[in-house]
Amino acid sequence: MARRQGRRFARPRGEDAEPEDEKSSRRILDEEIESGLVELERKASGLLLSGLSAGLDIGFGVIVMASVVELGTGHFSELTLRMLVAGASTIGFVFVVLGRSELFTEHTTLAAIPVLAGVATVRRLLRLWGLVYVANLVGAFGFAALAAYVAPALHVASPAAFHELARRLVDHDVAPMLLSAVLAGWLMGLVSWLVTAARDTTAKLLVVVLITGVIGFAGFHHSILGAVEVIAGVLLAPDLRWSDALRFLVVATTGNAIGGVFFVALIKYGHASRGAG
Repeated sequence: MARRQGRRFARPRGEDAEPEDEKSSRRILDEEIESGLVELERKASGLLLSGLSAGLDIGFGVIVMASVVELGTGHFSELTLRMLVAGASTIGFVFVVLGRSELFTEHTTLAAIPVLAGVATVRRLLRLWGLVYVANLVGAFGFAALAAYVAPALHVASPAAFHELARRLVDHDVAPMLLSAVLAGWLMGLVSWLVTAARDTTAKLLVVVLITGVIGFAGFHHSILGAVEVIAGVLLAPDLRWSDALRFLVVATTGNAIGGVFFVALIKYGHASRGAG
């Protein structure tokens, strides 16, 4: 995701006398607004290509996850295996976030904040969400198809391993799946906020690994990473259907958007802007 330093939004007089933690939250808010505006104003071609890149890059984590399931099942305890799979799931997020590609679940927060600040329109927000989401899904589908062929052929992971990953996501009722997706969207919103707050690449890396590791460890439903897992499962497992993938995408996308907009964008904007006032 591209993040640029630029103009800062006006603050009231007497700011220097305010607590440092409030000044810090306003700094993050200003940078989020600036970065969000940059993304909202990008050309459609740039958003599509960057979103495609993110959808492709995030899939590398899925191949490693499937390999860990394949090699670790029966050799490690359930806790150890879950931790290893969670660690593997962070790989794709590191590629995407530090590589500054466009990921829908980060933009549920980043691009919404300028709208809340009154400096961008809902129409521009929906345009960005639509372009990035479609491009992410195209990339996810392409990588899933590639992984479904290459991983078994190279004995990196078997179809059963991909089936296991997909089943963990789709074998739920709608209500827990939706709430799980809300939590995943909430965490991805925190990634956007805390990466902005981080001062160097090492700190950003730790933020991405720790937060997305929680998503992987808990098995929360992330619409783009999960799309790679579920689509690969559908391509390799006869008992999984495209209707399972569609159901997953609708529920996970809805939950991710709710989590990112409400629990991060609205709340973070609210407390940071009121601190500025």
